[in-house]
Amino acid sequence: MKAYVFPGQGAQFVGMGLDLYENHPVAQDFFEQANDILGFSITDIMFEGTAEELKQTKVTQPAIFLHSVILSKVLGDSFTPDMVAGHSLGEFSALVANNALNFEDALKLVSQRAMAMQKACELKPSTMAAVLGLDDEVVEKICEETPGIVVAANYNCPGQLVISGEVDAVNAACETLKAAGARRALLLPVGGAFHSPLMEPAREELAAAIEATTFNTPSCPIYQNVTTIAVNKPEEIKTNLIAQLTEPVKWTQSVQNMVKDGATSFIEVGPGKVLQGLVRKISSGMDTASATV
Repeated sequence: MKAYVFPGQGAQFVGMGLDLYENHPVAQDFFEQANDILGFSITDIMFEGTAEELKQTKVTQPAIFLHSVILSKVLGDSFTPDMVAGHSLGEFSALVANNALNFEDALKLVSQRAMAMQKACELKPSTMAAVLGLDDEVVEKICEETPGIVVAANYNCPGQLVISGEVDAVNAACETLKAAGARRALLLPVGGAFHSPLMEPAREELAAAIEATTFNTPSCPIYQNVTTIAVNKPEEIKTNLIAQLTEPVKWTQSVQNMVKDGATSFIEVGPGKVLQGLVRKISSGMDTASATV
């Protein structure tokens, strides 16, 4: 069974999507539609902007979404997922890929999500840090015992967990984690504490937009970040998508469940190969590839 997976923020690079735009009329149509929906030329920034421009959350999130979704559209009849999953933002790409959301609605939600997260980041100094070489339980315990807000945010693969929260609390947790034997506890260059309670204002804002959007029965199950199990019901998908902003991304557990349910290969749809690397660390020897046209 083929599992298609969709990356989140951090996979972007200048020039992404240009080959699709130049070589496939269907891609060109979607990109131009995106410029109209967003009200600015995201293609200019994606194709020839600076890395700094592309790094803004309000640009990055729609850009990665567009690259993934348009690549899946260009694949046409050869795009045949038996199951899908997306890492954080990638969940929106996955929901277009399995027909639970249409392109326009999903892009509007992604844009609103990015703006809401940006605003939440500006309310309080916050950050994230990657922790390598410790068991999840040790990281969770240290976060719980650290004063202030700091939580486990991304379970990327065994021995690689991202924590998220207030700047002081994350820094303090990093020192304790290093003392506890972490190979690294390294602050990430992000604008705020994604997937933590500090995203509550963004969650509330996005919840209203998601509730007002029509979701369809998907063509194949999605394994969502919050519950990690196969979901087919539109109402459940909505609930999980709303919870996602303040809850952790349980990528390790999602991939494990996909394998348990019969996934024999994982195909990454979008820029980069980050998810393929994580999948191989979660399920050693698993067949992985990039979607190519």
